[in-house]
Amino acid sequence: MADTHDPELPGLLLRTERDALIPLLRSRPDDDFALSTCCPGWTVRDVLAHCGSALMRVIESRFEEGAFSPEGNDRDIAERASWSNQEVVDELERAMGEAGPVIAKSGGLFDAVALGEWIHAGDVREALGEPGAYAGEGLAYALDLLVLTSQQGNGIPVHADLDGRDEPLVLGVASGERTPARFIGDAATLVRLCAGRPVIGVRYELAGAKVAELNLFGG
Repeated sequence: MADTHDPELPGLLLRTERDALIPLLRSRPDDDFALSTCCPGWTVRDVLAHCGSALMRVIESRFEEGAFSPEGNDRDIAERASWSNQEVVDELERAMGEAGPVIAKSGGLFDAVALGEWIHAGDVREALGEPGAYAGEGLAYALDLLVLTSQQGNGIPVHADLDGRDEPLVLGVASGERTPARFIGDAATLVRLCAGRPVIGVRYELAGAKVAELNLFGG
């Protein structure tokens, strides 16, 4: 578990995911980019365009009014409407490689952006029918960022007993007013719950909290 802020962690997660995701995307036909994802109204291409544009905003310090809002995200996607699918992938590849040092200098301000990018990669994998959505080589880094994000956002306290992990993952901010909730299950399911993604046909236990309370990203 990460108990201190590691400024290099977001970049490490992004580069690890880049090295796994980009070759997959370059191997897929154009039709696959039109597949629907779990993000309402967004195709695979839309998710990728959002991911690339969001990271480029961080890299270029472009935070005008409305940036990162739902309307701003839709505008960023629309601005890339004339791009080929491979141009969308090109931007994402560049951004995932360059964003780490910028995020590292932010003092944790953009850690959640890196985690969100990794989660969106899971959205894409699931839409493409690939195994290991919300898992893969970056999972350990993502879990550490999940802890940090839950602390920065004053998430509810949760002790997560994850399959294959000896020590529980401790999420959220401890409070004398609330006994920590307890999750028992696999890491990918915990990620889904904390990201507000659908969890269907998966066995897990959650006591002391409602599913909606685990969502760290709202919506």
